[in-house]
Amino acid sequence: MTLAFDHCESLVREADKDRFLASLFAPADRRRDLLALYAFNADVAGIRDRAGEALPGEMRLQWWREALEGGRRDEARAHPVAAALLDALARHELPAADLVELIDARTFDLYDDPMPTLAALETYARLTSSALMVLAGRILGATDGSITDVAGPAGIAYAITGLLRAFAFHASRRQLYVPRDILDRHGVGADEAFTGRATAALLAALAELRGHVRRYLAAIGGPIAALPAAAVPALLPVVLVPGHLARMERRDYDPFRTAIEVPQWRRQWVLWRSARRGIRLPVRT
Repeated sequence: MTLAFDHCESLVREADKDRFLASLFAPADRRRDLLALYAFNADVAGIRDRAGEALPGEMRLQWWREALEGGRRDEARAHPVAAALLDALARHELPAADLVELIDARTFDLYDDPMPTLAALETYARLTSSALMVLAGRILGATDGSITDVAGPAGIAYAITGLLRAFAFHASRRQLYVPRDILDRHGVGADEAFTGRATAALLAALAELRGHVRRYLAAIGGPIAALPAAAVPALLPVVLVPGHLARMERRDYDPFRTAIEVPQWRRQWVLWRSARRGIRLPVRT
């Protein structure tokens, strides 16, 4: 099992730097289980890139469903991420059903259908990013409802910001996560989002979506006071969101050409400061 957890650590370090850095602030005896959870998420999130087409992607997602529901036991034991994840779920008595719902939500990633509404995007983010924060919090000892109250808006804010940062990449393969109802409100056709030109209407639509992110951030303020200090590492990635939003709100921002990246040393400093002082987020909406 040690080799399986080592594999998970390497995978998360490479594929999900934010959560890897956040996991370093977790107690050592809980860290490997966090990394198993995050490695599962990284594996599922990368299926479209590895599969190339929807059908093999669907098959891989189905493999994960069956593994989580108790099937494919021999294959799961031989798979380092599955073996480590199932061990972590059993140790902390976590519901596999939450991860099956995450898998179902990730099916959207395999296709080029546009995200229809803001409500649909919020549901997608809750079932993926928020659910991951809830399970991570439970691994860290937040067994009451306090983690859910914080992880809901925190996960949505983090997920949508990640999608905004990846807008150009998704547009290059004709994927659209910016909700159609927001685009329609600003008169942006789907094809316009794929042209590589930052029109005034497209910029306005993206600005509206960032405004929703800021409202999710503002909703974290009250519930976070009830969160056990030990569970803070589960939420730490959200403290990186304000910096990304600030970069996207500069006058020279072009969603097709501006790289929204933060040097690792700065990410580490922001995470360290929040782990030490507590999570404090701006309330501007």
